[in-house]
Amino acid sequence: MGDGNYSHAAHAAIIADRSAAGGAEVFTQRGCHPLMNPHGLAMRESRDSADHPNSLAIVFALDITGSMGGIPKILATRELPTFMTLLTACGVPDPQLLFMAIGDAVPDGAPLQVGQFESTAQLMDQWLTWSYLEGGGGGGSGEESYELAFYMAAQHTDLDCWVKRKKKGYLFLTGDELPYPAVSRHQIAGLVGEKLDADIPIEEVIAAAAESYHLFFLVPDLKRRHRCEGRWRELLGDNVICMEAPEDACAVAAAIVGLTEGAIADMAALTRTLGANGISAARTSAIVRALRPYADLLDPNAVQNIHTPASAPAPAPTTGAWWKRLFD
Repeated sequence: MGDGNYSHAAHAAIIADRSAAGGAEVFTQRGCHPLMNPHGLAMRESRDSADHPNSLAIVFALDITGSMGGIPKILATRELPTFMTLLTACGVPDPQLLFMAIGDAVPDGAPLQVGQFESTAQLMDQWLTWSYLEGGGGGGSGEESYELAFYMAAQHTDLDCWVKRKKKGYLFLTGDELPYPAVSRHQIAGLVGEKLDADIPIEEVIAAAAESYHLFFLVPDLKRRHRCEGRWRELLGDNVICMEAPEDACAVAAAIVGLTEGAIADMAALTRTLGANGISAARTSAIVRALRPYADLLDPNAVQNIHTPASAPAPAPTTGAWWKRLFD
């Protein structure tokens, strides 16, 4: 997937048409859309084409539980064109976006929904707004099924940027809770229709997804960081980004791509890029503060500022790595 060209004007028109709409008017699904149902899904493909010879796969895996449902609505009614505009400003020519919706597989009816990689405004918006915002508050354990996003990225996406050029894609996971400690083989059987021989520790599924993706966990605001930041930093280090407002998710994600790709040289260049593309001074300052630890990670002159994980992810098994022995 990923055919067609992006038009900021077309995307702005879509947003303008729904600017006064509430979330219920934009996200009308009352169950998992059949085309986003992962059961039996083979592969989601991000492909090069004549229009997009240097495709770059980007996944937004959005927590859709009650406390996090605001971010999908913000993207659909205001901020997704900002993301695309900033990517263009950073010189990223061929981004292809895929949306996942993530809930809690213990109580929820549709805890995993998976779109397609797309390049056009209309199709990006289609998959985003086809997401079923089930809401609810999770199962009460303080955990959500974020590990399913890593599993699907590792096992069910095929990226030309990685296969052809060894350039990793990007996976941005939004959330405010802890992950479950493992991918449940029973949940995978029920949701995806695959048989695993054992549960998969989250450290292993993260290691698998990290083979072809840069992985990031975006916490929506500083009030919610205390309940999840520590564990996520154990897993992802400074790829955990604690934002100051959920409205900044698109700008933060675009800035991460620009910094990681080397299209934005430093934080001063980022400040200029954000300002030149309509981001207010106050928002720019908040975005820069959120990204400073990650930017330091990329800066060889700022090694002393890097916040390394408290405990490194467990290495993948030396024999028979799980993603090479999925089925009996």
